[in-house]
Amino acid sequence: MNRMPLTRRHLLRHSACGFGSLALAGLLGEQQAHGASSQLAPNPLAPRPPHFAPKAKRVIFLYMSGGPSQMDTFDYKPLLQRDHGKPLPGGVPELQKAAGRRLGTLLGSPFKWAQHGQSGLHISELFPNVAHHADDLCVIKSMHTEGFDHANATLKFNTGAITSARPSMGSWITYGLGTDNASLPGFLTICPDRTRGTRNYSNAFLPAIYQGTAIGHDGTPTREADIRHLTNAELSPDLQREQLAFIQSLNRDHQQRASAGGQLEGLIQSFELAFRMQAEAPKWMGLESEPTHVLDSYGIGDDETDDFGRQCLMARRFAEAGVRFIQLTHTIRRRHNKIAQWDQHQYLEEGLRLNSNAVDKPIAALLADLKQRGLFDDTLVLWGGEFGRTSVLEMRGKDSTQWGRDHNPLGFTVWMAGGGVKGGYSHGATDDYGYRAVDNKVHIHDLHATILHLLGLDHERLTYRYAGRDFRLTDVYGNVVHDIIA
Repeated sequence: MNRMPLTRRHLLRHSACGFGSLALAGLLGEQQAHGASSQLAPNPLAPRPPHFAPKAKRVIFLYMSGGPSQMDTFDYKPLLQRDHGKPLPGGVPELQKAAGRRLGTLLGSPFKWAQHGQSGLHISELFPNVAHHADDLCVIKSMHTEGFDHANATLKFNTGAITSARPSMGSWITYGLGTDNASLPGFLTICPDRTRGTRNYSNAFLPAIYQGTAIGHDGTPTREADIRHLTNAELSPDLQREQLAFIQSLNRDHQQRASAGGQLEGLIQSFELAFRMQAEAPKWMGLESEPTHVLDSYGIGDDETDDFGRQCLMARRFAEAGVRFIQLTHTIRRRHNKIAQWDQHQYLEEGLRLNSNAVDKPIAALLADLKQRGLFDDTLVLWGGEFGRTSVLEMRGKDSTQWGRDHNPLGFTVWMAGGGVKGGYSHGATDDYGYRAVDNKVHIHDLHATILHLLGLDHERLTYRYAGRDFRLTDVYGNVVHDIIA
């Protein structure tokens, strides 16, 4: 009997009981069982039209990990200064007492304050360079959230959920709008904080192509940051292209037989994106082509500002390249054997000076650079951390100089700039001592709804069906804060 020779494709399909095809079908079946029924575009990262005319095209999120103290940075409280050392009127909230903290009397800010710009926004001495952009800042002083610990509050800020795994803000935005560069991910996160977990930039139940692509991680200098497995030292680009063509032919064959549609198309496109990134990503990550005056403006080469300066300059370059959502993280750094981060339970004054010195000049340079390149008006810049700090003194240890502030989700500050928000504008307020949001309160869901609105997305319409229900970034509530929109 004549036997036709087996091709590699037939061999993979029919040998070992066809387990290769079975595995791929199982992966797709698992996605469908999880409710991933939405049909993707031929290229899942192709630009998609917004629901309505947007004011912003992209987001740069400057995340200050640990929770910056609002009453020491952008929320001036003269009565807190006046009543330093007195008890907090109304006492410390029971939830804070239950946490077992040693909280004492009111703690005035140790920093000088001044009004800046024509708007007269109050900004502390910690941000002298950002203060030059006061008339561009939209400062929201009435933020509030859930979660007294970093893990829960960070998850809430990034995903809108405090415990369960949900898609991150960057994943939702990329899912809704795609990206303007087919050779780069739609969502990049530079030096993310591993201690808070990958869930903070995860796609969760959205297709995997919408997850954040990490460049480096905390603890590694940004100058050494890279995308893991970006290069293949074993195969030349030509051989990789041949290998990918073979794999994709198998995928296309399976797609036709299994009628997998958009789900398999998304997986196919992720292979293609990874191949294209090898040539495209290093070009935008490298800063060698930038002129000396630009590097100097970001503080690159200076020990204090080099790390975050590189992140900010890289963010501007990726914004130019068409990336939709870029997240930067100023994470834990140790200086002089003391913890210098935004989580100032101790060494408040020294720690805040170290932190602000590291980010102030780079952030100001980023804002100026975006303006100079015509990107400021359609780039939304967001600055903030997962929560704020208490207006009362916290003591840890026996040394009376080791004072600081505890976590506080009841009231804190974020600011935005560019991207269609009002400049030189202050929205909402905390109480006289900066402890609780009391006027025009803005919840994290409200902030998310507003960011989506600025991008032309209706937060109630941007949904994804999973486990039998439609999910959205704002869960079941949230309102656009129209007062801050220009």
